[in-house]
Amino acid sequence: MQGYDHIRHRARGAMLGLLALFMSVSAGFSAAAATPSEAEAGICAQATTATETALGLPTLLLGAISLAETGRWDAPRKASYAWPWTVTSGDDARYLATKAEAIAVVEAMQAQGVTNIDVGCMQINLGYHPDAFTSLDQAFDPEANAAYAGVFIVQLQDKFRSWSRSIATYHSSTRKFGIPYLKRVQRLWVTERRRVNELERDKRMETYEAQKAALAQTISSVVTIEVIATD
Repeated sequence: MQGYDHIRHRARGAMLGLLALFMSVSAGFSAAAATPSEAEAGICAQATTATETALGLPTLLLGAISLAETGRWDAPRKASYAWPWTVTSGDDARYLATKAEAIAVVEAMQAQGVTNIDVGCMQINLGYHPDAFTSLDQAFDPEANAAYAGVFIVQLQDKFRSWSRSIATYHSSTRKFGIPYLKRVQRLWVTERRRVNELERDKRMETYEAQKAALAQTISSVVTIEVIATD
């Protein structure tokens, strides 16, 4: 998430220089696990859900934005998940294995004078939002990161009275950047709602089958008792 008027296009030389910097500051740091645990894959989702509930936001809105910002595909689960230890500068993103590694990468970049840095589940830009957090530790705290994004999206909604425009502006107020982003978030939002509905349906079905099995067992026990009594 860059802010209102972030311009993404840069000269080729600048991009190559930034890429080289990224490679140098992240040398020695491991990438995020290819197959995270259930708990790891749900870190951002738990934070965004809690913020949605606390602020009365539409269900899964922040979740969809976080997937647009830091989403990664989990083949075994056939679903995307947002990653909390993500660091991005321009078009270059790093998915670090731990919070400590993510903080170290950002500190190294800042030491090199880089200010355009997005962090955490919601990719809050430290240059456009310099007062968002009191420290990098807080910036990478999933709850704090999601909470700031939630307040920001509420402020945009209060200003524009439109969720669509708020979502687009969360990324950029420039239409050619904001509109494609909005469409991506909308697709992810629909997919996430469908996925959650399917999970809830499956849970209801499991509960129903368990109750049916328990009832069948009870009936069988009663019949057995009656047969013994008759004999």
